[in-house]
Amino acid sequence: MSESVEASLSAPDNARDVAELLPPLNMEDLPDALREACARAGWTELMPVQRHSLPYMLKKQDIMVQSHTGSGKTGAYLLPLLAHLDPAEHTVQALVLTPTRELAVQVEHEARTLFAGTGLDAAAVYGGVGYDRQIAALKQGVALVVGTPGRILDHLLKRTLRLDALRALVFDEADRMLSIGFYPDMKEIQRYLPGHPLHATLFSATYPPHVLRLAGEFLQAPELLSLSGEQVHVPEVAHSFCECSPMDKDRVLLRLIQVENPTAAIVFCNTKANVHYITSVLQNFGVSADELSADLTQNKREAVLNSLRQGTLRILVATDVAARGIDIPALSHVFLYEPPEDREAYIHRAGRTGRAGAAGTVISLVDVMQKLELTRIAQFYHIPLSQLSVPTEADAAEALGHRVQATLEAAYRSLGSLQKERLTQLEPLARQLAANPEQLPLLAMLLDGTYQKCMRPDTAALPAAAGAAANQPGERRARSSRNRRQQRKNPPQSEPQAEAQANASPAVPKEIPAHLAAWIDPDGLDLPEGAEDALFAEKPRKRRRHGRGRRQPSSEN
Repeated sequence: MSESVEASLSAPDNARDVAELLPPLNMEDLPDALREACARAGWTELMPVQRHSLPYMLKKQDIMVQSHTGSGKTGAYLLPLLAHLDPAEHTVQALVLTPTRELAVQVEHEARTLFAGTGLDAAAVYGGVGYDRQIAALKQGVALVVGTPGRILDHLLKRTLRLDALRALVFDEADRMLSIGFYPDMKEIQRYLPGHPLHATLFSATYPPHVLRLAGEFLQAPELLSLSGEQVHVPEVAHSFCECSPMDKDRVLLRLIQVENPTAAIVFCNTKANVHYITSVLQNFGVSADELSADLTQNKREAVLNSLRQGTLRILVATDVAARGIDIPALSHVFLYEPPEDREAYIHRAGRTGRAGAAGTVISLVDVMQKLELTRIAQFYHIPLSQLSVPTEADAAEALGHRVQATLEAAYRSLGSLQKERLTQLEPLARQLAANPEQLPLLAMLLDGTYQKCMRPDTAALPAAAGAAANQPGERRARSSRNRRQQRKNPPQSEPQAEAQANASPAVPKEIPAHLAAWIDPDGLDLPEGAEDALFAEKPRKRRRHGRGRRQPSSEN
């Protein structure tokens, strides 16, 4: 990120005179202790995220920082700790939550460099390794603990970690932590936080609604520091493409879904044959997927769309029959298995995500010739288009490994003492299977059940707003006619029945607080100039011939 990047601070009503934008700091403006720490790390100047966030961090103001990986955010939250932590107290005073063990180790290494000679120490705590070394490090009374939420919770439950003296709490790469499924663990950790006020900060590359809700549950009236230019519009639609051969598209699509881990997504195909094929591939790989095409009856279409809206279906594979008039509020991704046959259709397809100001991602799979056509579409609509590297099998395996391990650790923590004792009888067999390469497929087969659970919707994995989908504009527009049909089929429930059904539903956190909801653009789509007209242009409807059982021929290929 270059020094020309401008920071913007957003207030609840987006008024610049309400939220004071503090001047950035340079190296010479820092206290002596912080300058010495920078010298130990070999930093001759501060990076933009550090220059702009340090004034708020040093004042202990809760903020949310929008910054991508590699922008210097680790130093942005570690440096202020030198001014806030007391080396004379041999207790945990700061906690940094990270999505992966690799990032935890990296943060610990940087902290040790910055803290050298100050009397402060750090320890990394993460899963996949034994507890002994971590317990020994915690017993030494480190000031900073960095770790993944699952293993942090393990130590809290074992009482080898206490947070009574905690002063600072940092969420690093919050969007990735939620993507992996750490939200239940983070909510459980919240029960162990002290009653006194904490200085809490949240760093994330994107701020979709579920990240804003997370901030509202852990931070006190936070403000957003955006390093994305003059415009403060955190939720945005990112347009990108992967170049691959036509024969590899199905595998590349599957890996993208595994790596991106969309909350909900639509995969657009040009033909019904491809819709059937891709749906079958995804289903056979354990992905919660269903199809939507002109072959389906209206009732079947509505049933499929309702499953997607309600979160019981994750991936919808469709032709352009789903590109118009469909509003799925929680749709995080749109995948184009092949570019559309006309450029206007691209806008219609892309417009399914990023609704009501939420973040969205559009990824197209193209070969050499399709890449040229997609580039022309992007130039016509002035859409910034970036190229993604094709994810490898190792990339997909790593992403799934993190989620599978997090799910297994959470399941193990929920077991009773007798159940855990029963598992010890199987540990010799587990070691035997793991030691024999020929028997590894047996272990993989056992893990496959957890893998399939990870690839299916999980309402507890993200902080979702209760009733959010039902209150979106598109859903309200479609509700009136649908309600009349449903009332004829399903009579209204009695009050006891309705209460019982509500109690059976999984609990969801509160909605986005008012001071955070203002960051979500209420005007709707975030589209390039001129694209909205194309998106909402109504095409003339074909006159339907009357007569029982008579249907218009499908125009799809």
